Amino acid sequence: MRAVPLGRGRDVLRGHGLGHPLHPLLVHVPIGAWLSAAVLDLLPDERRAARTLVGVGLVGVAPAAVSGWVDWAELDLPRRRLGLVHAVTNVTAVALYAASFATRGGDHPGLGRALGFMGLAAVGVTGAIGGHLAHHQDP
Repeated sequence: MRAVPLGRGRDVLRGHGLGHPLHPLLVHVPIGAWLSAAVLDLLPDERRAARTLVGVGLVGVAPAAVSGWVDWAELDLPRRRLGLVHAVTNVTAVALYAASFATRGGDHPGLGRALGFMGLAAVGVTGAIGGHLAHHQDP
């Protein structure tokens, strides 16, 4: 990731103009959309709105992931290892939500909701790992 020629874009993706990393800010889009979808999944007749929010979350993953990878490239080796665990759990969450989105559009809305709740559990795990990575390890 360090070798990718991002120029000044690297500084933007790292949040240098903000005074803090950009990645934690960007993850609010998918997390918020998916948490909102889970709430709607608990209500009757909100299938379309919940599916829309799952889709919004999937779209919001790309900028969050790119900024996360740029941050990851600057970490020391032990933190990069933990960062890879964080990335794998993120990929798991995204895969579950992609499957949820696909099944919600067909004849299996119950399966779509179940996959969404599993995705939300994976988001919780990866968020805990990311929080530990950002706040509980010596730099």
